[in-house]
Amino acid sequence: MMKVVWSQFAQDALDAIYVYYFDQAGERFARNLVEVIVKYPEYLASNPKAGQLEEYLQNREIEYRYIVFKNYKIIYSIDPDLKMIKIADIFDTRQNPVKIIRKK
Repeated sequence: MMKVVWSQFAQDALDAIYVYYFDQAGERFARNLVEVIVKYPEYLASNPKAGQLEEYLQNREIEYRYIVFKNYKIIYSIDPDLKMIKIADIFDTRQNPVKIIRKK
C-alpha cells in the first residue's frame, strides 16, 4: 500500500479553494469541501494508476496522472521506490486547460 502525500503547491491550491468558498459560501461549506477533496484521493493508495495520464504535462520528466472530483483535477505522481503518491496540484477544470502547465 502506498502513502498519499501533498506537495506544498497542492496545499497552497487547497488553501486558495478554502478562502474562495469561505468568502462565497461560508466557513462550513468551505471546510466540508476541502475535507472531502483531501479524503478523495486516498483510494489511490491501493490503486495508484487509477487516474488518467495528464496530457498537458506529458513533456515533464515526472509522469503525472489525474482524477476528477467535482470541478477539480487532482494531479498526482507515483514514486514506486518511496511507495508514495504525491498530490502535485488541484486544478479547477473551469479554467483554460493550458494553465495547468504552470510551474510546480
